[in-house]
Amino acid sequence: MAERYDYTHAEQKERILKICLSVSIWVVSVAAVIAFAWLVIKLTVLKTTVVDASMEPTLMEGDSVIIDTFTYRIRSPKRNEVIVFQQGDSEHCFYNIKRVIGLPGEKLRISEGIVYINGEPLTEFANVDTVILPGLANYEITLGEDEYFVLGDSRNNSEDSRYATIGNVKKSDIIGRAWIRTNKFGFINSLNKKSDE
Repeated sequence: MAERYDYTHAEQKERILKICLSVSIWVVSVAAVIAFAWLVIKLTVLKTTVVDASMEPTLMEGDSVIIDTFTYRIRSPKRNEVIVFQQGDSEHCFYNIKRVIGLPGEKLRISEGIVYINGEPLTEFANVDTVILPGLANYEITLGEDEYFVLGDSRNNSEDSRYATIGNVKKSDIIGRAWIRTNKFGFINSLNKKSDE
């Protein structure tokens, strides 16, 4: 007598195999998405903490900042953007956070508290104090093709491009754009912005 084939058992095995395959594909897909997101974040975002009062009232000492390290790979910094840079090769140097004022190739001078770019007074983007000490910018500065002039928003309490310790910032020293303040959430470019009158 011929052995009977159990079709019900075979169908159940096939159904279980399909379910296992679907679950495996789902798990691999989720893992791939998580790995991709981790890689994107690792390559395009850093985090730092503000270590001084030079950017007040935009950023306060102790504020936590997310740095966008991707944008400046595809374009150059723009005037009024807040950048994060590090000068020197020491791994122990802290990040500086300042606002871009002068762009490559421009001539800049500070006279009687007013910043002049190519002879024209700068229209300030943020609410800042009048500069008391122009420092190196007391005389006209011509920026190189890869140099930026930066100032802290707390203009009279900031070590920035006016001083030889910082000077003009080279593009290669720029880590990225200060993007988001996380402890009191806000997009940094919209903080302390002058209201349109």
